Amino acid sequence: MATTAQVLLLPRRAKPFYARHPWVFAGAIASLDGDPADGDAVEVFSHGGAFIAHGLYNGRSRIRVRLYSWLHDQPIDDNFLKSRLDQALALRRDVLRLTGPQQACRLVFSESDGLSGLTVDAYDRWLILQFTSLALAQRRDRFVDLLRSLVQPEGIYLRTERGIGEQEGVELQDGLLWGALPEGPITIVEHGVRFLVNLREGQKTGYYLDQRDNHQAVAKYAPGRRVLDAFCYTGGFGLHCARAGAAEVVGIDGSEPALELARQNAAVNEFSQVSYERTDVFRWLEEAAKAKRKFDLIVLDPPKFARSSRAIDTALSGYRRLFALGMLLLEPGGILVICCCSGVITPAQLEEVLAQVATEAKRPVQLLERHGQPPDHPVSVACPETSYLKCLIARVL
Repeated sequence: MATTAQVLLLPRRAKPFYARHPWVFAGAIASLDGDPADGDAVEVFSHGGAFIAHGLYNGRSRIRVRLYSWLHDQPIDDNFLKSRLDQALALRRDVLRLTGPQQACRLVFSESDGLSGLTVDAYDRWLILQFTSLALAQRRDRFVDLLRSLVQPEGIYLRTERGIGEQEGVELQDGLLWGALPEGPITIVEHGVRFLVNLREGQKTGYYLDQRDNHQAVAKYAPGRRVLDAFCYTGGFGLHCARAGAAEVVGIDGSEPALELARQNAAVNEFSQVSYERTDVFRWLEEAAKAKRKFDLIVLDPPKFARSSRAIDTALSGYRRLFALGMLLLEPGGILVICCCSGVITPAQLEEVLAQVATEAKRPVQLLERHGQPPDHPVSVACPETSYLKCLIARVL
């Protein structure tokens, strides 16, 4: 049996890993004793020789080792992976009670569930897997077998995330891993609103599960208001506002397939006050401002503007322009909803941009509510990077 390779850290670099942060970057490593292949298990030691954790190695990634087990006698084997899946499933099933017919939730949230590099979403009777780690992608057959036993789905489908091939050196393609998927969209129910979800296409794993509770938080401000849902995707915010009694909902997005599902979602819920338009959102907002169109509630939920710290300044400029356009279209006393899914953008940075735009527009802004991701996307206190979603609800006077 081959000896497990050992990773020795540089002096004074072990503290985050004793605190259970799971990412060991190449710059923290002093030496490697052994010749592990990409995806192999390794043991990580402090510079003084003390055992820290079991991890999985990837020489192609900036994250050279991902850590999983901090007990020396607990290697990363099938029993360990099953125990982590059991813990993750228990949270969603027994604590949050989010599983069941026509329900959808995140069953496994990567680092937050101790499985760095694996995301599992459940949509009714089907599972969608995403891998952001080469080592866990190599073990996908094990995960499929374990999930089949623990969840008993009708099908398991693999979705890939943009850029992971380059970051991790792993080649993956979307496709069926086990069982079968329905030919067309399936139906889920979120806080009383029915949504069609295409499991094979679209953003994320087919739907923005992380906005579930934010949809409801925003909807309570909607009764009687004219609502603009910008970057609406398949209608999440706007349809909840329609259900709450909005007088009118206008949804705009650049994806026609997403808008077609949004129109079907409006129809299946029998919402007659909803309309959708395919457009470049920034250009639409500019033209609407020139035409002096006004709304009482505006949701700005753009795609991720920054995927790394190098893009922060550009992203903040994009948010500044977006917020300014939103304020031009908002009636006095109207509600402005701002969402940001870029983890490298902090809540303080987002609020600072909002304050700058408010000053430039000479409009007082009252921040009413701050929200983040729902509890099936828990935040690991050992890995602050797992906190990524921001949702601000403000009143603009």
